[in-house]
Amino acid sequence: MISYNDKKFVCYLDLAFELIRGKWKAVILCNLNEGPKRFLELQRFTGDISAKVLTEKLNELEADKLIEKKVFAEIPPRVEYFLTERGKKIFPGLEMIQQWAIETFQNDVMVE
Repeated sequence: MISYNDKKFVCYLDLAFELIRGKWKAVILCNLNEGPKRFLELQRFTGDISAKVLTEKLNELEADKLIEKKVFAEIPPRVEYFLTERGKKIFPGLEMIQQWAIETFQNDVMVE
């Protein structure tokens, strides 16, 4: 067993998947891999995510040091989110999982 942020995990893979678990975290990370994004850009990209859920997921990703937010001293305030070095390092793994999904399921899904 290993511990991280007062939680116990059976192995490092369990810990890694905890950081990206859920419907939106990997999608947010993939979108931020293209460059910094503002809140509404992320919300538009994800489609049906609510502002509340997006805020929660961004806060969780920030707490896990996968993303950072930069607040610009402007009126109205402008905030951009971007990947940290830790977040950039996880992206090749996400790309591998995506490629596996394409190769495995491309004949079984409908693309809209």
